[in-house]
Amino acid sequence: MDKIFYIADTHFNHANIIRLDNRPYKDVLDMGAKMLENWNNAVGKDDIVYILGDFMWKFRDEDYDFAKQLNGRKILVKGNHDKCHNRNFKRLFGDIVKYEKIVDNGTNVVLSHYPMLAYDGSYNGRNVHLFGHVHTTDEGKMVQKFITDNKSNEMPMRMYNVGCMMPWMDYTPRTLDEILANCE
Repeated sequence: MDKIFYIADTHFNHANIIRLDNRPYKDVLDMGAKMLENWNNAVGKDDIVYILGDFMWKFRDEDYDFAKQLNGRKILVKGNHDKCHNRNFKRLFGDIVKYEKIVDNGTNVVLSHYPMLAYDGSYNGRNVHLFGHVHTTDEGKMVQKFITDNKSNEMPMRMYNVGCMMPWMDYTPRTLDEILANCE
């Protein structure tokens, strides 16, 4: 059976992101090669990968061959750095959406590039919200503080940052079970 994976903020080709995220790579070529290896070691050819925004920095036609090497059927939940006007960029994805709700192994999952503090089902714990965008910045710390401060039996706040730089992601697409095992 095909698996479903999630990842956000890969920022392939983005030299400054290495410094901004304190990523363990010497340059964009090193980052691309190692993240490609991680990706393909985790994801099978027929698996589904939801990329929650900011896939590649300033996509050029020559980037198509690199991106085609990434295993899986890719669905892009558009982020602020995803410029989807390039025909080759669009061809990489089975779909490009702004927001998505899916069921993964019986769990309702709300997918967005941006964290939503009052996502669909946030009040009852039945839904999980996966997001990116905030990296490990002060904004990310603010979102995490909101989650921690408001988590209770009445409001479980099952929302998780799946940015590739998060320790539980380790620059690799992860299944929902892997994410929940490391975050709940």
